[in-house]
Amino acid sequence: MYSFRTVSVIPDLPEQICRLKELARNLWFSWHPQAELLFSSLDARLWEEVNHNPVKFLLYADTEKLQKAAANPAYLAIYSSVLADFDKYMQGETWYQKTYPEQTSQLVAYFSAEFGVHESNPVYSGGLGLLAGDHCKSASDLGLPFVGVGILYKQGYFCQRINREGRQEAHYCFMDFNEMTVTPAALPEGGEVIISVRLPGRDVYIKVWQLQVGRTVIYFLDSDLAQNSREDRLLTAKLYGGNQDTRICQEIILGIGGVKALRRLGIYPTAWHMNEGHAALTVLERLREYVQRGLSLAAAREVVRSNTVFTTHTPVPAGHDVFSADMVERYLGEFYGDLKTDRDGLLALGWDEGRQGFNMTKLALNHAAYTNGVSKLHGVVTKKMFSHLYPGIPLEEMPIHAITNGVHTETWVAPEIRKLFEKYIGPEWAGNISDPHRWQNVYSIPDQELWETHQVLKGRMIKFVQNNIYRRMDRNFQPLELIRECAGYLSKDVLTIGFARRFATYKRAYLLFTDKERLARLVNNPERPVQIIFAGKAHPADQPGQELIKMINEVSAEEPFKGKIVFVEDYDINVSRHLLQGVDVWLNTPRRPLEASGTSGMKAAVNGVINCSILDGWWPEAYNGENGFAVGTARDYENEEVQDREDARSLFDLLEQVIVPYYYRRVEGVPREWVRRMKDCLATIPWQFSTERMVKEYTQRFYLPAAGRGEAFSADSYRLAVRVQEMKKFLTENWHQISFRAVRVEQPPLLKENAEILILAEVFLGPIRPGDIVVEVVYGKVSDHGLAQVTLMPLIFKRQVAESVYEYETNIVLIRGTSGYTLRIRPKDDCFAHPFELPLVKWADNF
Repeated sequence: MYSFRTVSVIPDLPEQICRLKELARNLWFSWHPQAELLFSSLDARLWEEVNHNPVKFLLYADTEKLQKAAANPAYLAIYSSVLADFDKYMQGETWYQKTYPEQTSQLVAYFSAEFGVHESNPVYSGGLGLLAGDHCKSASDLGLPFVGVGILYKQGYFCQRINREGRQEAHYCFMDFNEMTVTPAALPEGGEVIISVRLPGRDVYIKVWQLQVGRTVIYFLDSDLAQNSREDRLLTAKLYGGNQDTRICQEIILGIGGVKALRRLGIYPTAWHMNEGHAALTVLERLREYVQRGLSLAAAREVVRSNTVFTTHTPVPAGHDVFSADMVERYLGEFYGDLKTDRDGLLALGWDEGRQGFNMTKLALNHAAYTNGVSKLHGVVTKKMFSHLYPGIPLEEMPIHAITNGVHTETWVAPEIRKLFEKYIGPEWAGNISDPHRWQNVYSIPDQELWETHQVLKGRMIKFVQNNIYRRMDRNFQPLELIRECAGYLSKDVLTIGFARRFATYKRAYLLFTDKERLARLVNNPERPVQIIFAGKAHPADQPGQELIKMINEVSAEEPFKGKIVFVEDYDINVSRHLLQGVDVWLNTPRRPLEASGTSGMKAAVNGVINCSILDGWWPEAYNGENGFAVGTARDYENEEVQDREDARSLFDLLEQVIVPYYYRRVEGVPREWVRRMKDCLATIPWQFSTERMVKEYTQRFYLPAAGRGEAFSADSYRLAVRVQEMKKFLTENWHQISFRAVRVEQPPLLKENAEILILAEVFLGPIRPGDIVVEVVYGKVSDHGLAQVTLMPLIFKRQVAESVYEYETNIVLIRGTSGYTLRIRPKDDCFAHPFELPLVKWADNF
């Protein structure tokens, strides 16, 4: 193909409204309705046609309409108000500045394979990307020094089209970055930022773009450059596209290229956050930097680990990227020399013995001081999945934490609900979203007013869905009578259930269809009918997921379900927003415990939409019996068929006996019990499951401690890193020599509450010093898996009995009930981020 240059010419804006260009280049507008109104009110049809992309909107906006707005006092009043709010936001004092005035030099770098910030930048596929986008927005709101790093996919994920047979077709749309809110990143001295990464036999050049999200900048990497081969230009074409070779190339670009891009820009983070294993190769590039400065690989690993955070979102082993040893050698073999190691040494950094490959998640786990799952339940699941890395260590003490996901409240709340918050919670309600006390004010919203507001949103959502179905039928040349018929699909007076998410089979979109007769009775009840809206994409390589979509579309065309069960195509942020704000019930039916967190239900709750969910992911933490509905019980199943049968039966019973009667029970036209649950939902969920709370938690628990550790480990020519590495090596090599020589317990003849037991222990440490270990009692409740809810009590060093033999003692106070206790020895160092950063333990035998 011949080469050409692209130019995009934005028309001159009238002086009175010239800062629209500035607003268009900052996605701050997307969570401020008045700012969005500045564009949409100029030309509502064009605003929809460009999918709410302000840059593209200004490229094609009618000059006459712009001039007319510039002369309109009402428009100018809104314009002035919005720009004042924008300036205050960008320049005002922030939570971070007020809370940590001594930490303003810190900087977090957040690496993610996808960022779902807004529908006008479709470089996301689903929950992982939307979480990353919301993370960036709250980092901006809080004033956290923070940059994101991702890939700018030329064709995005894919656009979904449903054909006449009900099958999903994947279409890839070419994106012109000049018509998007991204701009080329620039060097301090001027000029574009171009870096390179090494792939087999050649260098691939990467251009760096940037996206302004409030105060936060996300840097995006793009290989679609003329100096690259055609094949290499396509490396950043599709999100999650291609084969294993494409995947490892993209992860090299993100991880290795991302670090190089930050360095080229003069950015030196004090904490590094890898969002999922796709970003794990940041580790290798950072190790290379330290080894080239003269550190050994082992010491370099300690420096990298000291200020690295890793979040995993995947609760099943198959979801973690694993590459063969040959692929690693082919693509990363250049690191042998750079890291002063060999093939075995490099593979050892992330080798997975069970899957016989180089596991990106394990690479990240091995080099992160702070690791977390994304809900409390997922934290436990993750510990079980990686328990082989921590042999002999109780589950609850493994160095894997949990920080439950949240959502950016201002992005997902409907403007009409926002007005209710301003009226009844207070004009500054968004200033401290994570304060639970303020949300109690939702109970002061009159039932009638809340219900009527919801009905307005529901009507708008139904119209949006009808238009979506109309466009699909028209495109597929459906008969005219069918196209006309779709205008009568759905009613805002009917209980409406929404199910919208990625169509992976474990999310069980099929659960309601396991009993079609019961489902038909439910949707066709003449007095209390139900209607169900589905939406979601299946990965182009996921055939079972695509078959689910086809099945739902086929059922929706059957006479008992026509117009009552519908499928909305091309699920994206815009579709999601309409459904989340307008349905009555948000349905979630994953196979527990395979939902790591889930955030769509949190977004629904912000709008008073009631969740009906399996007790998986975030829902066990949120559900209190009054603020939604729980399907099934909090248990796991060995047999998937039994699980499906039990959960389906529970769901139908819940719908028939509880949800439907609640919804249709009216007092003066208002479902009072239903509205009460809406208020319970609003009072208990948005504050707890906001990214404001989440980012604050990351900052306090991980980012600031990581930055402090990184500074300490880098000081004095990395003296501390070298010492910790040598100490870990020494303990690992000599741990086998440790043993309990004798244990003596002295207890009263009658065991009563608050009675004391004296425990004395003689331990042999070999060459290990007493200061490098802790001897402790592990005391807790007896459970199926050993001791739970443990209390740890260190024994006090008393004296040296013989060479390498030491005596320790302590008293423990008995509590009521049946308890258990034992003794153990573990490593100790004040520089550990976690007691089991070095996963060694010696338990007392035959205790």
